[in-house]
Amino acid sequence: MKFYWVLNGKRFKQYFVIVVAAIFAIGIAYAEKQNVAVFTFEKGPAAIYKVETDQKKLALTFDISWGEQRAEPILEVLKEKGVKKATFFLSAEWSKENPEIVKKIKDAGFEIGSHGYKHINYTRLTDEEIRDQIKRADQILQEVTGKKPTLLRTPNGDIDKRVLRIADELNYTVIQWDTDSKDWLNPGVDTIVQNVLKKAHPGDIILLHASDSSKQTHLALPKIIDTLKGKGYEFATVSELIADTKVKSKTVD
Repeated sequence: MKFYWVLNGKRFKQYFVIVVAAIFAIGIAYAEKQNVAVFTFEKGPAAIYKVETDQKKLALTFDISWGEQRAEPILEVLKEKGVKKATFFLSAEWSKENPEIVKKIKDAGFEIGSHGYKHINYTRLTDEEIRDQIKRADQILQEVTGKKPTLLRTPNGDIDKRVLRIADELNYTVIQWDTDSKDWLNPGVDTIVQNVLKKAHPGDIILLHASDSSKQTHLALPKIIDTLKGKGYEFATVSELIADTKVKSKTVD
């Protein structure tokens, strides 16, 4: 197999082996850990944003960092629609102030991940400050839920190589998303529904919010759930989704 380029009227031949060498030169790496394959373009920890699977499973995820009004209506919708598996990423500062809501999330059987301590962008912090935010959240969430979280979604999804490295050192897997509902913008119920449905796919991790700033999520959720169920989808926690499955991950600068 040969490739040709034309430059200033002259034809130059480049063989396939050169192309292959170039691909490896950019640093495509493969790592395997506990039967989970992670593909990344650079060595080091990576953020998971979806999984590659033929099974029609996906994960609804909800971030909570403030407020007391929106989480419970969302829990009611999930209960009414028979959704028993979802992942909630909880701010530890919020969890400390709202242990009764955390208990309802836990008692419903939903997975709880860390959303850090304060809702601040980690890339603006020093290494030690990043480590402190994650460790403080870890301690509080263990106290409130009785279980150590292993998943981390940073506030605003703000990450860089330092954040990924430090999270990995603290035994956390960083979780992003592939489908963004943009519910926090309150663009209208129909828009939130379409933002999800037009992109949802097998192995998807869907970003939703249960903070008070997201005033339309609980109204959009019934149609999202009903439509996805009608298309044959099952709901899973993030941990279940990635277990023994090829994971698609992203690295950052």
